[in-house]
Amino acid sequence: QVQVVESGGGLVQAGGSLRLSCEVSGSYSSIAHMAWYRQAPGKERELVASIAAGGSTNYRGSAKGRFTISRDNAKNTVYLQMNSLKPEDTAAYYCNVFALVRIYNNYWGQGTQVIVSS
Repeated sequence: QVQVVESGGGLVQAGGSLRLSCEVSGSYSSIAHMAWYRQAPGKERELVASIAAGGSTNYRGSAKGRFTISRDNAKNTVYLQMNSLKPEDTAAYYCNVFALVRIYNNYWGQGTQVIVSS
């Protein structure tokens, strides 16, 4: 069983910053890639950023230059530093991890809400 728990969401004014955290726990052998997705009301869930086990990163277009994904393998935690937030960043943010439990599977957290006011 793998548990994925996000934290750090909240209400912030446009131009502000938030740091999201996602801690992974449970019985697994290793974690491959970790990622943050978001889903705004009435829209599909979309990738924000991902980070591989070796540290290489990938960002969706609007996150480039404003968001930074990082991971602490010793703490089994992935972070998303979000700067220069815009109202259009308002969404539920979900952590996704690709973890090895006999075979590799995707695991999702419950999400953390980010609201950016104008």
